[in-house]
Order: sequence, then C-alpha cells, then structure tokens
Amino acid sequence: MSRQWQLREAFGLDNLELRTGEPTAGPGRGQIAVRIRACSLNYRDLLIVRGEYDPRMKVPFVPLSDGAGEVVAVGEGVDEWKVGDRVLGCFAPRWQGGEATKERLRYARGTPTAGGMLAELVVADADGWVPTPDHLSDEQAATLPCAAVTAWNALEGVRAGQTVLVQGTGGVAIAALQLAQLKGARVIVTSSQQAKRERAEGLGAWKTLDYTEDTEWGKTVAGLGGADRVIEVGGAGTVNQSLRAVRVGGQVAIIGILAGVKADIALTKVLMNGVSLRGIMVGSREDFLQMNRAIAAHEMEPVVDRVFAMDEVPDAFAYLARGAHFGKVCIRVS
Repeated sequence: MSRQWQLREAFGLDNLELRTGEPTAGPGRGQIAVRIRACSLNYRDLLIVRGEYDPRMKVPFVPLSDGAGEVVAVGEGVDEWKVGDRVLGCFAPRWQGGEATKERLRYARGTPTAGGMLAELVVADADGWVPTPDHLSDEQAATLPCAAVTAWNALEGVRAGQTVLVQGTGGVAIAALQLAQLKGARVIVTSSQQAKRERAEGLGAWKTLDYTEDTEWGKTVAGLGGADRVIEVGGAGTVNQSLRAVRVGGQVAIIGILAGVKADIALTKVLMNGVSLRGIMVGSREDFLQMNRAIAAHEMEPVVDRVFAMDEVPDAFAYLARGAHFGKVCIRVS
C-alpha cells in the first residue's frame, strides 16, 4: 500500500486528505519509480493549496514540487539511473536547459499537469530528476529543487567581490545568502527579527538591516555602496526600495510577491541608472545540475528550520503560513 496527500474536492487546507491506496503502477518506458523520503514546502505550494495561485486548476491532485528519494524501479530504455540511486525531482521536468518557454514552465510539479511529490511513491519520466549530492540528508536535499535553484538562477553573473541584497530569511533568501557566498559575494540581509538577523550573521551575512526600524533601507544599502544584485521577494511593497538600493548597472531579480503584485515604479530610476529588472521562475535541469556541483564542491548544507511527519502536513502548512521559519520547512515522507 502507498500513501499520498491529495487536494480532494476543493481548494483549502481543510480539503487536504491523506489517502492510502493500491501501489502505483510500475515505471513505463523511459520512466523511473522513486520512493520519496522527504519533501519541502514553498510559498507557492501554500498558494496552490489555498486556490490563490491558479484557481482554474482541477482537483484532485497531489501537491508539492520538491521531493527527494531513492530509485526503486527502472523502466525500459533508462540508462542514466539504477535501483538505489538517490535523486531529486526537477521543478519543471521538461525544461532540460536553455531558455524558458511557456510550455516548459506550464509543466511544473505540484500541479495537476505534472503531479506532486507529497506521496510515498512517484513514477515519472527519467529525465526529470538529478542526482542528490552525497553529503546531504534527504531533508536537506529536498530543500533544493525550487527555492535553491531559484536563488542560483537569480545569482547568475554575480562575481566575487560584488554585493548581493537578500530580503528576508525564508527558503529562497537563505539559499541566496549561502550560494552568493560560494561565488565570493558579500551579502546584506533584511529581517524584522533580531534572532533571525543574528542567525543570518552566523551564516556569513556581511550586514543585516531591520526594515521595520529602517524604513528607508534602500537608501541605507546605497550608502554602503549599493547592491549589484537584489533578490526581490516582497514585490509591490518593496520593489521601490530595491530600486534605491541597487547600484548603477545592477539587477533586481524579481522572485516573490509577498507584499503585493501591483506597484507604481519610478521608471527614471531604472532608465537613468541602467538597472535591469529580471523575473525569475526557478530554473532548468541544467541549472540544477550546475548548482549541485557547486554545493557538493563546497559541502554546503541547506538550512532546515523544522521537519514534520507525513501525517502532520496541515500543521506544516500552517507553520509556513505564520512566517516564523528560518530557511526551509520539510516533511519526512518515508
């Protein structure tokens, strides 16, 4: 028997149901079967379950995009994997490399189209997985597919000695803090909580700022020399401060919309300072492979805030929604 969480008859956390059924059919040609050991939650997953991401999605389906596990069966024609290999699912399994397209992004995990990871057994195409770095636990590895690949993509082109501004201490932010340092950059982190700022400093943050006390934190960052790259997760509520913080010729990587989706932007700051605004939607399988090589070379350990059991998934979502976490929230599946 195999267990999986499904969003059953409608959206909402109350409509999540842990179901036990017959084992999933074995892998077909070009597929592998993976025993999922751990998953991690993203803010996107919470929006999907609430029906706020795309209310046109059809239920039922299995949620969550991020999962780590072990290959338990290999279909005909698969040479890349063998039973026992530890693997991670790609967020957008049809985006193997190159530029993003609507079709590649439309087929993303955690949705009805590509299926989700919150199950004890997942059968999917063999080219939608990457090897797990050997030094990571399953929970640590499960943090990587969405948040870390997003951060890695957002940091493309960052060079040693440059400055990166990271907003908050959630999954993408902490991954960006760690990955930017692998590239030799110094990192400024904003957070309203002293304990979180201290933890960020413990992870190597060069400076930390309390955005509730320093409401003009963009000006403060500019006074420190400005940021070559801003990891923008707030959206409408923070983007104008980000434009004040970014230095001439820098880039604001727009990742999140936690503080709203519509903003009045002073385009003169973009135009006169030669600033680039770049939307980030995770990354390709090739991005994932490159990032994992860097993580393995430096033995970087992703930050796991808390691990919930398989039967505690609603509690895990509620915890994520409170915003108390530092790093990633995980589920131990099997």
